Amino acid sequence: MQKIILDIAGIAYSQTQSGSYVLTLEERDGLRKLPIVIGGFEAQAIAVELENMVPSRPLTHDLFRAFCQAFNVDIIEILIYKFKDGVFFAKLICEQDGVPTELDSRTSDAIAIGVRFKAPIYTLNSILDEVSGISPSSLSEHYDFDDENDIFGQDEKAPNEWDIYATEELEHQLSEALDNEDYELASKIRDELNRRHQN
Repeated sequence: MQKIILDIAGIAYSQTQSGSYVLTLEERDGLRKLPIVIGGFEAQAIAVELENMVPSRPLTHDLFRAFCQAFNVDIIEILIYKFKDGVFFAKLICEQDGVPTELDSRTSDAIAIGVRFKAPIYTLNSILDEVSGISPSSLSEHYDFDDENDIFGQDEKAPNEWDIYATEELEHQLSEALDNEDYELASKIRDELNRRHQN
């Protein structure tokens, strides 16, 4: 069983599946990609952690992390071990006092939890071989989404809706979005603020 380590390449909106997103994982030091359709809540949970955003109250996955830490449980690995009928199956590899335990999980939840523990994400070489034939340019055909709408960054050629706001206004809007637990909006504002700080 050959395991391949994966990195998160991005999350994009689905244009036809309401409330759905496509999480794209990519082979480290390789070209193969693994696209997974996930729900909006899980997409936000992953994005919030990757962008170091602090919600006003803990999300479910944050509560899971706190629970694990309270009982000295560590998540050491996420393994996507099966692909059947268009569905990915995953497990959390946990460890308590040196004793490993495997827990079955939805893939989206496993990754949302894994990023909170900085746990590596793996899949099997056979799974990558099966699904990696779907190229990034044809993802929209298979998953009905527009890959220009990546929540980690805007297409430079697209009009920037945030240009009308001053930086101070955006910082205020970001604070309000976090207070209202609107993490999708907060993610967009954070992207724009990061873009401005880099320029």
